[in-house]
Amino acid sequence: MRRVLPLLTAAALAAAGLLTAGPPAAAADADLVRNGGFETGLDGWSCSGAAGSTVSTPVHSGSSALKATPAGQDNARCSQTVTVRPDSAYTLTAWVQGAYVYLGASGTGTTDVSTWTQTPGAWKQLTTTFRTGPATTSVTVYTHGWYGQPAHLTDDVALTGPDPGQPRPPAAPTGLTGSAASSGAVALSWAAATGATSYTVYRDGADPLTTAATSAAVTGLAASTPYTFRVAAVNAAGESPKSAPVTVTTAGTGTPGNPGLPAHALVGYLHSSFANGSGYVRMADVPASWDVIDLAFGEPTSVTSGDIRFQLCPVAACPNVETLAEFKAAIKAKQAAGKKVLISIGGQNGQVQLATTAARDAFVSSVGKIIDEYGLDGLDIDFEGHSLSLATGDTDFRAPTTPAIVNLISAVKTLKATYGPDFVLTMAPETFFVQLGHQYYGSGPWGGQDPRAGAYLPVIHALRDDLTLLHVQDYNSGPVMGLDNQYHSMGGADFHIAMTDMLLTGFPVAGDTARVFPPLRPDQVAIGLPATPNAGNGHTPPAEVDKALDCLTKKLDCGTYPTHGTWPGLRGLMTWSVNWDRFGGWEFSRNFDGYFGG
Repeated sequence: MRRVLPLLTAAALAAAGLLTAGPPAAAADADLVRNGGFETGLDGWSCSGAAGSTVSTPVHSGSSALKATPAGQDNARCSQTVTVRPDSAYTLTAWVQGAYVYLGASGTGTTDVSTWTQTPGAWKQLTTTFRTGPATTSVTVYTHGWYGQPAHLTDDVALTGPDPGQPRPPAAPTGLTGSAASSGAVALSWAAATGATSYTVYRDGADPLTTAATSAAVTGLAASTPYTFRVAAVNAAGESPKSAPVTVTTAGTGTPGNPGLPAHALVGYLHSSFANGSGYVRMADVPASWDVIDLAFGEPTSVTSGDIRFQLCPVAACPNVETLAEFKAAIKAKQAAGKKVLISIGGQNGQVQLATTAARDAFVSSVGKIIDEYGLDGLDIDFEGHSLSLATGDTDFRAPTTPAIVNLISAVKTLKATYGPDFVLTMAPETFFVQLGHQYYGSGPWGGQDPRAGAYLPVIHALRDDLTLLHVQDYNSGPVMGLDNQYHSMGGADFHIAMTDMLLTGFPVAGDTARVFPPLRPDQVAIGLPATPNAGNGHTPPAEVDKALDCLTKKLDCGTYPTHGTWPGLRGLMTWSVNWDRFGGWEFSRNFDGYFGG
């Protein structure tokens, strides 16, 4: 293939840094290039082929300069690997003579850079700048010519910036988020700062709090009061600047988001609108073990209508179905006994996409009618399949732009505002839509990923202050990477430990430490499991369920996974389903009662 010289416009030269001078080095900066003036030959440099040598004339300064001649497929590249400091700004300069002489740096850990000169003649200075990545400790600086061009000269190569041998304080922490843990406490989390050994949490002039973790619980606060927090990173060299502030308002004196639930709750789905091999269970026959009963399912008239309908299973499919009056009476009896009965929207076959404001409004209206008709306590969102996916360019879970997600958040907030603080809101996403977001979020920065990856995260985050329970389906799942950077597979205690730890610890979304999904409160989290092997892939035997609970609530029998805390307030378990549990002889609910003393 014939090689073509690059065509350079004034705009391209400006973009390359040739029409502007580089920033001056700070007083404490050092030149890190070894033998940048080539005064000791090619010591420290590696040149391709036999392209490079030193000459005594012409030189820019001193007594030597590099002369390199492209030949054939060799562009006469000479390079040197230089030790640098992570997350630091550097300026690379060189004086060159010749046509199409390049200067650049690779392996920066951020964006590799290069610049060049187009015309021969007098000595010209090339300058470019870059910032090293958070884990970058070395870069390669280089110079080369262009194919078919004559020899060129290079002299006085310099890389100026922080000396890696001089310690410095860490950069300010990023990604600081917070949520009200109770009426008197706030939970904070932030991204790890490179080189930090501890962190200092500042709050409105109060005494600072020191922690070695990337999270903190601030207690002793007043109810219903806003507090502003900042965090600084610390190491032996000193303290970083403070992070951007975050303001969190503590909850009222009630228990936020958990109206009337016991300390440890059992959640189950009741097949109310359809039949399958598990058999129909009447509402009145649901045992007292079940604290939250989700009516499965309310489904849309079409995928995009937002119009949700619910009806009891037809007699032809469910011969023992109760009458509508009996069903409603049984709901009231459950509620009188302290149980919560919700309408669950979606399921495997009920795809719901609120892509328009009309669909959003239809959702609010139709769901409200179901709640009112049956006298229900709230709503369970069980959107599966292709109900939620992220539009291209929607990359920040904290500020979603995808209409179907924005409209869902708006619809649920409207329902919550309509029914007040006792409204129960639960969600049952699959791991693909939540924990997989630790690795992949939407279609990714360059496209090509499954746009559903992590798509529940903006919904959970926006509604976290209204959320009663999140019970991710720890089944029908592929392997998922945990916070230990290892993959975990369903069916045993390890999977539930790793997946739940992520929800209670928080995690960087798509690996971006500046975008950390904050932890949920333990009372907002339940573990979702299939009741029997017939109910779904990934059934977990009771002994393994107990082992997971021991680890998460008591830090016992955790196996090889290093949990990031102990959460005795973990709310409980969810299962698919009440019907399948009866089919299995009530093994699941009886094990729950045995563990928590029900």
